[in-house]
Amino acid sequence: MSLPIFPFTLEGTDGQARAGRLETPHGTALTPCFMPVGTKGTVKTMTPERLCVAGAQIILANTYHLALRPGAEVVAALGGLHRFMGWQGPILTDSGGFQVFSLLDTARVTDEGVSFRSIYDGSHQFFSPERSMEVQHSLGADIVMCFDECAPATATATQLEQAVERTGRWAARCREAHRRADGRGVDGPQMLLGIVQGGVDPALRRRSLEGLLALDFPGYAIGGLSVGEERSRMLHITSLCTGSLPAHRVRYFMGIGDPAGILEVISRGVDLFDCVLPTRTARMGTAWTARGRVNLRNAAHATSSEPLEEGCPCTACRTFSRGALRHFVMQKEILGLALLTEHNLTFLGRLVAGARTAILNGSFAAYKGEWTTAW
Repeated sequence: MSLPIFPFTLEGTDGQARAGRLETPHGTALTPCFMPVGTKGTVKTMTPERLCVAGAQIILANTYHLALRPGAEVVAALGGLHRFMGWQGPILTDSGGFQVFSLLDTARVTDEGVSFRSIYDGSHQFFSPERSMEVQHSLGADIVMCFDECAPATATATQLEQAVERTGRWAARCREAHRRADGRGVDGPQMLLGIVQGGVDPALRRRSLEGLLALDFPGYAIGGLSVGEERSRMLHITSLCTGSLPAHRVRYFMGIGDPAGILEVISRGVDLFDCVLPTRTARMGTAWTARGRVNLRNAAHATSSEPLEEGCPCTACRTFSRGALRHFVMQKEILGLALLTEHNLTFLGRLVAGARTAILNGSFAAYKGEWTTAW
């Protein structure tokens, strides 16, 4: 049985950059598309309504954390992740692989899966391709990911090769587990994406690509990058991957969220991307603007009556001065964190929407150049 494939239509290209339309059971997403991260079932400080206003189309949730707290069976009993989060748009769940392998000092990896201790209570846990798919079926996201081995940037050549081989075998097991579930989760059909690994080694990336393409996934993700390698090497590998991926399947770069980086991967043919960076930096008191970063902890903003950014439609810019926002940040008021989070997500939503328009107009290179200069 073939896996569920959600319609993905390319509406325009400009060089390698693509503007598309991904149709899911919970709505349509226009690409390029940045996906805010709601690790534990919520984007910190943001209501679903404010996420919509900020331009969010797809929300990402974390399989590892939700499997441990409150438990996938609890989410399923409460109606699935869409109802649990109060978000009726598309949702993507990662496989939990990145989180598991970030805990390798307490984990044991075999071909069967990974044994590790819970970060919450120290209990013994086990994740395998089948377990990851079982959890993601119970959560009920629209887009689900294969369980993969994400090797760190410091991995040896042997470790990296082993991770590529294991990722390929695990991808086949994920595909089979998804097939046995009829490609469905608790809330309807789910589209399964394979994850390309291989670090910054071109030969290993090609090997990973060949294996995944033979499995014919409905879409593909580029994993194992933006984990400490040089950006020039990361971008080279991104181009290598997108150059080999089928044009009619959606492409996802896992874990990039700075404006310049987003535009670089868009220019290389990526459709979807996610990162905690815009929300995490907001909680640290940093706002993103067309002129660069604004650190509201800087005393220069204490008496400023200016908005964060003229013309920005977010609540922070429409309602509050920089001076007031700085006060909220310095006093660790929840409102300040919420306002800056909304602002940064609105900023990225406008940046990506502008990139889509530029692609459709054939002016993406100029658009990218203007933003790269500013940042």
